[in-house]
Amino acid sequence: MSALPKAATKAAGDPEDLDSSKDMGSPRDSASGSRSPCFILALDVGTTCVRSFVLDERCVVRGSAVDAVELLNPQPGYFEIEPEGLWRKIVSVIRRAVKDAKLTPLDITCLTISTQRCTFLTWDHMSGEYYHNFITWKDLRADELVEQWNNSWTKSSMNWFSYALFLLTRQSRFLAGSVLKLMNGQVTPRLLFEIMHNKKLKQALMQKKARVELLDSWILHKLRTGSSRDKDVEHITDVTSSTATGLYDPFTLSWSPLISWLFGINSKILPRVVDNGYKGFGHVHPTALGPDWANTNVAIAASVSDQTAAMWGSQCFKKNDVKVTMGTGAFLNLVTGERCHAAISGMYPLVAWQLKSPARNQGAIYCIEGASHDFGTVVTWAQSCELFENPADTSDIAQSVPDTNDVFFMPAFSGLGPPVNDYRSASGFIGLSPSTTKAHMVRALLESIVFRLVQLIEAAEKETSQKLHMIRVDGGVSRNDFVCQFLADLSQLSVERAQNTESSIIGATFMAGINQGIWRDVEDLKCFRKVERIFEPRPKEYDTIASRMDKWSRTIARFSDWY
Repeated sequence: MSALPKAATKAAGDPEDLDSSKDMGSPRDSASGSRSPCFILALDVGTTCVRSFVLDERCVVRGSAVDAVELLNPQPGYFEIEPEGLWRKIVSVIRRAVKDAKLTPLDITCLTISTQRCTFLTWDHMSGEYYHNFITWKDLRADELVEQWNNSWTKSSMNWFSYALFLLTRQSRFLAGSVLKLMNGQVTPRLLFEIMHNKKLKQALMQKKARVELLDSWILHKLRTGSSRDKDVEHITDVTSSTATGLYDPFTLSWSPLISWLFGINSKILPRVVDNGYKGFGHVHPTALGPDWANTNVAIAASVSDQTAAMWGSQCFKKNDVKVTMGTGAFLNLVTGERCHAAISGMYPLVAWQLKSPARNQGAIYCIEGASHDFGTVVTWAQSCELFENPADTSDIAQSVPDTNDVFFMPAFSGLGPPVNDYRSASGFIGLSPSTTKAHMVRALLESIVFRLVQLIEAAEKETSQKLHMIRVDGGVSRNDFVCQFLADLSQLSVERAQNTESSIIGATFMAGINQGIWRDVEDLKCFRKVERIFEPRPKEYDTIASRMDKWSRTIARFSDWY
């Protein structure tokens, strides 16, 4: 189940460590001389599964558990998660992971959380009444609203006014405003849709009972209140979860008053944004996770979004470091440092992480992000169509033929993101002939998702005027050798794959360990990164596959503006 190093079954605190890092010891050991064991409980709530891992101070997995997320599809384009059902799964995987580690809750040093972004609900936190299920980042219910707004006179006027301000001031935040638009993946349009159409929510807002919860703020609330529903627990979200909502201004590090004014969303219903080193995350309430946690006082050491956690797990700490997460979607994040970069190609600036300190004041580190929302979903769809039985076989299937026999696939179930930015594009094969085989189709599928990645890489290089040299990849699809080698050949960049692909779990663990004092700083973390393989570009292959991408790029027009 896990690609992380797993310790053999042994009693808690056993000094013998079966991981390869046992000879070097942990940085904490050398700093304090102490051998007292530390166990970090990591929770990762993604789009398709909920996972919990228990790791020690050497980042060895001592126990783990996983459960599937039940994604509801009540009508076409709607993707929801029932909250209390999700909470039961969260409690279950946490309890099972601790049991799998042969530990008790009293042995846990701290807990850390990694969550998907832009999934939200509204509720009355005092009574526990939900006004709707979690609406996930993949949900398309506000698609018509998005299209209306993006074609509106108001939006056009705002863009032109922002550009005029940029010309006058040369402030990059106004340049970003000149290309600002709504996107389905943001919270803004889906929240607006619910405010417009949900009668219970409308009434609750008038009565000032409703508030918005991002996934992380809801989990934090449930963990910190348990069955008590304490009125005094802060309503908070971490900066990396808020930054992608469309409601947050990364340039000012605050909820955007402009967005609130434009759409009539009162920022008082939103959680307060805190940094990733916040000291007030508190503790897990003794009643939150079951009777065997009754006498515990487990600190919540960190809360972080999945993409930031993946950056930390891939150890992308320096400016121009770049990682690509290949999961349900593909997310490219390029670290831009202490300056918020105004992206104009359809990529967007985000707060990568924020660790406040007296020496660094705000301590915000920024990135630009580009996404291809159909990556792992393409593989899953192809499997459901019986093009293959096991996704693990696709690399060999693709390599069983020299090319696609001039067959191409457009991976656009959710439209095409940057730099194409056509969210009405269709998916499909083109170029099928009587000689086409399943192997040709599988290869075309895998090539197409790499073509989209290379588009993102080229856009990132253009945005930052930087030539990249290496990409660090993580996520389930990164285990596919064909995809990684094809990416290296086409991008002409080295592609580095770690031994473990659970970067979000590792990254959330790293952040918690630093906040908790288990490790001193990111330098202490370098010993934990183990590279499984580096895929080097093969120059002799470039001309052939580059010409295939050129032809694939010409097919984009065939699928554009379909819906």
